[in-house]
Amino acid sequence: MGAHADLYERHKAVLPGWAPLYYEQPIAIVDGDGRWVIDAEGNRYLDFFGGILVTMTGYKVPEVVEAIKAQADKMLHTSTLYLIESQIELAEKVAELSGIPDAKVFFTNSGTEANDAALMLATTYKRSNQVLALRGSYHGKSHSAIAVTGQKAWSGTSFSPFQVTYVHGGYKLRSPFGHLPDDEFIAACVSDLRDLLGVAAAGSPAVMIAEPIQGVGGFVTPPDGFFKAMKEVLDENGILFIADEVQTGWGRTGEHFWGYQAHDIVPDLLTFAKGLGNGLSIGGVVAPAEIMDSYPALGISTFGGNPLATAGALANLEYLLDNDLQTNALKVGNRLMQNLVPLSEELEVIGEVRGKGLMIGVELVNGDGSPSPEAAAAVLEAAREEGLLIGKGGLYGNSLRLAPPLSITEQEADEGFARLERALREA
Repeated sequence: MGAHADLYERHKAVLPGWAPLYYEQPIAIVDGDGRWVIDAEGNRYLDFFGGILVTMTGYKVPEVVEAIKAQADKMLHTSTLYLIESQIELAEKVAELSGIPDAKVFFTNSGTEANDAALMLATTYKRSNQVLALRGSYHGKSHSAIAVTGQKAWSGTSFSPFQVTYVHGGYKLRSPFGHLPDDEFIAACVSDLRDLLGVAAAGSPAVMIAEPIQGVGGFVTPPDGFFKAMKEVLDENGILFIADEVQTGWGRTGEHFWGYQAHDIVPDLLTFAKGLGNGLSIGGVVAPAEIMDSYPALGISTFGGNPLATAGALANLEYLLDNDLQTNALKVGNRLMQNLVPLSEELEVIGEVRGKGLMIGVELVNGDGSPSPEAAAAVLEAAREEGLLIGKGGLYGNSLRLAPPLSITEQEADEGFARLERALREA
């Protein structure tokens, strides 16, 4: 039995069956350098998924590794009941970058916890348990995060701490309004929102939570200005807006540092995680002091913002900014798009290519245009055989997700595209 097969048998014996693994024969990643990784059997891959958008700056970034080692030499953890200089410095940087006025930051361990905290703050502040969420959304695995997740495949319970109303998202390909030009599509979705507020809400909802680009939803990308039009309705009704930037943040979309900026708005609250830690567990929520300090009880996060996580995250954020990886995401992402769009016009299996920067979705379809999760599964396997790691998602499990580290070079992008093209043609 090979290393992977042995590990898989041990995995199945002690880990839950509802936690999915990629590939018919799952693999273990044991080493990485830059944008490349090696599995337990010595195979080398170009990574176009970065641990679900976590490995933001790449593997073995010297500045980040050294910061982690330096902190580990002193201590791994001290309670957040004490002052932590690296936590304070990171909060200062994140608050300034967030664009939210008079901002304060609360650190957590993950995007799930960040969204949970943001929802708690918003519903407490507005004294309402009513929440608006988007169809096709994903916000995490906790009880409250599942309650606002608009995908059946990721919603394992109907029990909820909220009264949730799901409004129309920006998924044009399969929307009843999808045939409309962008401005008319936005207007139709806004009209739908107004109608739902009149018939589905009892009183005023507290908040809407939305991903600027839906991550697990298959990198669904609404037209620019979509959330500005939606937020105008929210503002009229005193409803807060949470931008879930767990996947879109830190310059991944190329055009902007945050996904919300494509819509000419400033959210009331912002959540982040994943890429900031480059593998370390860190997330958080940003909110104006008035909202952040409105919580009427005590609350801490035992590990959120601890010395190791914040020291590494600080070094990672500084590396990102010093090397202008946002501009690289725009340049290399455009290069990938310029290759993918002509391919989509040639191959009938590609129904749509969408996204921004290094956050690209490729939706696969059958001949009649219906979703083809079978094609997505086949391409995922074929890409691995080609030495390329990609992601898979979408409301119907039929979308490929391309999200390499933001430090990827143009040469690596071309090589990755060539491997993906061969996988698509084979599948």
